[in-house]
Amino acid sequence: MNDAIARQGLVLMGCGKMGGAMLSGWLKGGLPPASVWVTDPNPADWLVDAGVHINADFPEDPAVALIAVKPQMMGDALPSVAALGGGRTLVISVAAGTPIARFEEVFGPDTPVIRAMPNTPAAIGRGITAIIGNAHASEKHLSLAETLLSAIGQVVRLQDEAQMDAVTAVSGSGPAYVFHLIETLAAAGVAEGLAPDLAMALAKATVGGAGALAETAAEDPGQLRVNVTSPNGTTQAALEVLMEEQSGFPPLLKRAVKAAADRSKELSRGG
Repeated sequence: MNDAIARQGLVLMGCGKMGGAMLSGWLKGGLPPASVWVTDPNPADWLVDAGVHINADFPEDPAVALIAVKPQMMGDALPSVAALGGGRTLVISVAAGTPIARFEEVFGPDTPVIRAMPNTPAAIGRGITAIIGNAHASEKHLSLAETLLSAIGQVVRLQDEAQMDAVTAVSGSGPAYVFHLIETLAAAGVAEGLAPDLAMALAKATVGGAGALAETAAEDPGQLRVNVTSPNGTTQAALEVLMEEQSGFPPLLKRAVKAAADRSKELSRGG
């Protein structure tokens, strides 16, 4: 873990599922517990045993302040760390729907700020996080953010903050779409005569295995789909329904992702 963080300290505001997953990864990666200050109104029991500072006064110039509170709590949380602004501390936010400009208002325009969008598989180290920095976030800052966020999975960089709405709609909200796919696939199996427990086990393993194969295979997902589809076979019969131009999966998912992206834009504007 970065020497500057170990020396100057890291402030973590919010230690729920996402913050806790990150902190666990950092500690396993060698970050000294004494270098971590956690602020959380209801700290979990494991934090006490971890040896980190809990709801204590911050160090004067921590290397990083990572904001992991829920968006609706942001108004109450940010003033308590506003004194860390000015450029000496890197501010990283994993809060959905809160633009960089909001953090610049609180911490000052000279503060390096990085906005990040992780997703819930981060809880098992299988997440993917997109990041974008403001004008004061240097390559060194971005690399530091990548190091920290890699504790919960993959990290990708964006070219423009406007892309964050699409990222939110695809990977941020995307796990819910996949969970719903599992639900509906299992329900369809039950409708065809399978016991509910068996149908759910088949659906979970199929979606999980296909996702892992898509990540590791040399072929792209389109080719993997072709590989499974025998001419005039069962898969082709199903895909003819799913890929129907007007009522199939492509137009449906396109509408769903657009709805999520539009809502992300509204939230960023305070709607």
